[in-house]
Amino acid sequence: MNVDLDLVRKFNVPGPRYTSYPPATHFSEDFEQTDWDAHIAANNEGAERDLSLYFHLPFCESLCWFCGCTTVITTVQDKSRVYLDYLEKEMDLMGEKIHADRQVAQLHLGGGTPTFLTAEEILRLGKMVQSRFKIRPDLEAGVEVDPRRLTEEKVQALAEVGFNRASMGVQDNDPRVQEAIHRIQPFEMTAQTVQWVRDYGFESVNIDLIYGLPHQTVKSFEKTLDEVLSLQPDRFAVFSYAHVPWIKPAQKILTDDILPSAEVKLELLKLTIEKLNANGYRYIGMDHFSREEDELTVAQQEKTLQRNFQGYSTKGGVDIYSYGMSSISQAEDIYWQNKKELPDYYADLDAGRLPLSKAYILTAEDGIRRQTIMRLMCDLELDYAAMSELLGLDFEKHFAVELASLDDLEVDGVVERQAGKLVVTDLGRLFIRIIAMRFDEYLIAGKKGRFSQAI
Repeated sequence: MNVDLDLVRKFNVPGPRYTSYPPATHFSEDFEQTDWDAHIAANNEGAERDLSLYFHLPFCESLCWFCGCTTVITTVQDKSRVYLDYLEKEMDLMGEKIHADRQVAQLHLGGGTPTFLTAEEILRLGKMVQSRFKIRPDLEAGVEVDPRRLTEEKVQALAEVGFNRASMGVQDNDPRVQEAIHRIQPFEMTAQTVQWVRDYGFESVNIDLIYGLPHQTVKSFEKTLDEVLSLQPDRFAVFSYAHVPWIKPAQKILTDDILPSAEVKLELLKLTIEKLNANGYRYIGMDHFSREEDELTVAQQEKTLQRNFQGYSTKGGVDIYSYGMSSISQAEDIYWQNKKELPDYYADLDAGRLPLSKAYILTAEDGIRRQTIMRLMCDLELDYAAMSELLGLDFEKHFAVELASLDDLEVDGVVERQAGKLVVTDLGRLFIRIIAMRFDEYLIAGKKGRFSQAI
């Protein structure tokens, strides 16, 4: 793929990432508990829909200056033991509402640093889940690991309780960049982690990189790409650094004078896409790359790819039930989020209450647009007849205004109008957020939140 830097400049505007629709900026504390209860009860009338479980493990021993995650910085190991006690309380409270025969198709540990847990705590968490849920034999179980805090014993524990996918943050191998972002992680440490997870039978390895960090140059980042490619990961997630100091004050440390210029950042993006493509990785879209034989690539080709709060997924028709502070859940027509602060999360559970903070109940129109945006971002096309059947309406008529608004994107080579369908071009994969924004009812109406840059 040849990357047109002029187009990147044109479309590098703030916009949602669409891990949900509407985005989380629409979630509200002003919701009725009885409404939430009714939706959860309806969602659990039967056992047909599988579950995807997410556990937010917020602890980190130190803060990376670029980080946008919800974290608790501590070196006190006992905090994770106490946290597991509360996760157990939450699982039992929520377990009263979940149909006993629903099966778990996916499990994911995120953070923070899930591998802050000791090996014994990893085993405990795994057994807590296994004793409370029916687990599918083909469970997809992923965990985010930090090579700086990992031991072989922890990897063994993860494998013992069924984890088979690992994702690890690298961000950049250059020592100067690592020092500036407060994350010292020599390449040899990353290589050792990859070796461990493969030795213990993990089926998939993903590596996260970030472009736009302090002191990055095209030459230095190319060296990082070459080093990481030598490890032959199954997938890459290469994110644009999201500078949101109004949300994450620690990012104020990363001042403009050490961040790469807009021109350099665009060159880093161009380099990444072209190098990964040349090395056999397909650009799925939204920062994600996978090998041609990877199931993400296959799912996209077969139009079964999904998108949710964990990013791209091959599991459709599942509801995400999430546990831990700040975690976000998603059922058929409702989102809900837990309390974001640890004391508040603990206080609710001590009182015998689920730690709910915000929720959003989708309207019928929200559901139509959620399906449309997801199919666009996953299939990279909208087949009008197929979408009409899926949504139970005349797709072209319903979205006549939105489809007519795409003229400029067609002129720029981002989309193509073909007989009965809208197709995202290879170039358009880079601008998939921009295309999706044209179908966002709230952006069209001028109801904008504050978002990171689209590219």
